[in-house]
Amino acid sequence: MLETSLDLRNNPCVMEPRTEVLKEGSMFFVFLPDGSLNDAEGGSLGLYYNDTRYLHFMEFTVNGWRAVYLSSTVRDSHFSQIELTNPPFTLADGTLVPAQTIHLRLLRLIKGALYQRLRLINFNAFPVSLTLHFTFAADFRDIFEVRGSRRPRRGELQKTEVHPFGFILNYKGLDNVFRTTSITFEPAPCSIIGQPGRGEGTYEIVLPPKKKIYLYLKIEPDGRGVFDGQINGSFAAVSIELAASYRRWQKQCTQIWTDNNFINDMFKIAVTDLKALEIEFPDEGKIIAAGIPWYTAPFGRDSLIASWQALVLNPEIAKNTLHFLARYQGKGIDKWREERPGKILHELRRGEMTRCREVPHSPYYGSIDATLWFVILLGNTYRWTLDGEMLWEMAAPLKGCLNWCWRYGDLDGDGYLEYWRESPAGLTNQGWKDSWDGVVDKDGRIPEGPLALVEVQAYYYLALCEGSFLLKVLGEKRAALELETRAQKLKERFNRDFWLEDEGYLIFALDGKKRPITTMVSNGGHALFTGILAPERARRVARRLLSDDFYSGWGIRTMSKNEKAYNPMSYHNGSVWPHDNAIIAAGLRRYQCLEELARLADGLFAAASFFNYRRWPELFCGFTRRGLSGPVRYPVACDPQAWAVGSLFTFLQHLLGLDLRENTLYISRPILLPGTKRVVLRNLAIAGSRLDLAFEEGEGKVFTNVLKKEGEIKVIIEA
Repeated sequence: MLETSLDLRNNPCVMEPRTEVLKEGSMFFVFLPDGSLNDAEGGSLGLYYNDTRYLHFMEFTVNGWRAVYLSSTVRDSHFSQIELTNPPFTLADGTLVPAQTIHLRLLRLIKGALYQRLRLINFNAFPVSLTLHFTFAADFRDIFEVRGSRRPRRGELQKTEVHPFGFILNYKGLDNVFRTTSITFEPAPCSIIGQPGRGEGTYEIVLPPKKKIYLYLKIEPDGRGVFDGQINGSFAAVSIELAASYRRWQKQCTQIWTDNNFINDMFKIAVTDLKALEIEFPDEGKIIAAGIPWYTAPFGRDSLIASWQALVLNPEIAKNTLHFLARYQGKGIDKWREERPGKILHELRRGEMTRCREVPHSPYYGSIDATLWFVILLGNTYRWTLDGEMLWEMAAPLKGCLNWCWRYGDLDGDGYLEYWRESPAGLTNQGWKDSWDGVVDKDGRIPEGPLALVEVQAYYYLALCEGSFLLKVLGEKRAALELETRAQKLKERFNRDFWLEDEGYLIFALDGKKRPITTMVSNGGHALFTGILAPERARRVARRLLSDDFYSGWGIRTMSKNEKAYNPMSYHNGSVWPHDNAIIAAGLRRYQCLEELARLADGLFAAASFFNYRRWPELFCGFTRRGLSGPVRYPVACDPQAWAVGSLFTFLQHLLGLDLRENTLYISRPILLPGTKRVVLRNLAIAGSRLDLAFEEGEGKVFTNVLKKEGEIKVIIEA
């Protein structure tokens, strides 16, 4: 057994400064803005592949000094540019080289390997002799180990293989798998030395005035290396190929334009982030990873919600997610992995600790709501695409999900879905707030389970409604009617057991003895988009969520600041999560709470200007908005993170009032995005058709125009 919890959110880590991230496929690279990796214990920096860190230290020095950082940027999530220069230093002959007279530019990209080009220019009037020294180290740690889980023993670093153009770092894991990091230079260094887990290369160069010199690197996980020094051509070819693939992706998506360049940049970055977060496995297909760095893997709940959010952008994301997760749908009973027939996985890992059964993630099924979100996404995807072939393919997984609900999800037969931890290495909490203290009572104590969460019952209601709709399409009318009956009974019980009249809000959960946990948390807001509440109650919930104790000015907090357990710097008990707010936003639109929707959007879009690349992170702290200061960063938030990225498209859809029913798109009382007067959507793929739409403010109203329509879709613009 491991000595610490496997819930990655519960383990401490180094509070790192700002980092940059590159990702493509199953590989990602987390580094400091100056391009280096330090080896601080507990840090997340490194090059990762298949849940293993293949490089944890990377540094180069020039004449013994480290380059001075100027700036860095990441473009399209897979390409970075770093600008560096020199401090003042003296040559061997006593000549002073002034500061900022040598320019160093690092270009990096990822595709099957990490490629790097270093360009040096000397702006002095005399040649400069330089000694460039590169150092690399790989610890080959499993992602769980990097994050803080201690192992009683681990594999062994092997002898480093040295070649004229590079070296190979080697590791043999406890799973008897050899893992390698191949590092190739071009041109060949003057000297290369290696020791287990570490290698160094040194160049002696003379940099003429105003001339450019290029040095190339290729770092390949599980590669044996082609040590012929031909990286230059590969760097150019990969760069061109990646740029072309991102252009193709953008053309396949809805094109979103506004008259606000800040908002345009937000959408451009979000579109490329979703492409970068995609993982493709040869035998299983594609799926959106949850987030970088800790959750670059298939996650049931996260991938499903992000796909639901992105339907307005590209419904192929949802189709891929459904097919991938159906492949891993639970088939048997396995307490170690918390698997049950019909259940949708929580998390799938492929690293050494998973292979050695030190963790149950092969896959692990400890999620109470992923199975419900599978049904919700399937219903929404069919409505959005009218893809009958897909629905027939998903008929058996759909029935498996529904069967899991009442056979395995309802632990005591009371009509609600509950969870408790069954695996000793599993998650204590199995809703979306899955940290160890993600569910607390009014006194701040951890309640006894099994727990029936408020949002899970609302999801269950919507899943029953969507399941009924889908079964009708499949021609199974009797089964569809049975689901309608179940949904209506659940709705009646829910409104009786989960409503708090004095608060005008919903309880958090029912504990193991069916006692209400009345902590005021954002979870109740998720009930809005499911339609389980009567309109008057829904409007009261909306007002409650926008009151000062919940709404920080930047977004809705996960917990009211009036609660004993409130902490604006906590993971789940007072922070602001964009995806949480986006799901609430969908509910505000459903009940036409447009004033609250506009206010919520104003806060979150204003917050975006304070974050790197105008991108909402996984979460940020819940401190109240004051004056000109911005939101407070949460130190280890994933960035980018799938359902935070997807939240932008949820707000787009529901601000504009887009609602698809059968083969008709209804546009009702649209609200423009904050800071815009005109919004245009082109190439919107919907119900087998394509639409171009324009929304424009004039005379105090928002007017909608259909610019172009291809296909049989009907468009009804409601006043």
